[in-house]
Amino acid sequence: MTSIHDRLKTVRMSLKLSQREFSKRIFISQTLYCDIENGNVKPKERVLRLISSQFNINLDFLKEGKGKIFEKSPPDLRLERLIEIFKQFDDETQDEVLKITKLLLKIHKKKDN
Repeated sequence: MTSIHDRLKTVRMSLKLSQREFSKRIFISQTLYCDIENGNVKPKERVLRLISSQFNINLDFLKEGKGKIFEKSPPDLRLERLIEIFKQFDDETQDEVLKITKLLLKIHKKKDN
């Protein structure tokens, strides 16, 4: 049976996140997360629940290694990042980004055919 530390690393790696990015998303320091993942610190219940809710992770998997990793589809972190960036633009720039995106989609569809 794998340890909770190994399962946490498995979760982080399956999401393709660095320790820095992962810890930022669950509101703890990278140092603390590194200590948890390396087995130097036992994760608190609050941290496990944050991981579960933030990334749709099965809490039973985290705690005991039971069941599937994801309760539902994993979050699309690239899409979330794109949305964060998009929100920073003013309305005019957002409209331009949408136009460019539609053009890119047309080009992509032509390549597939």
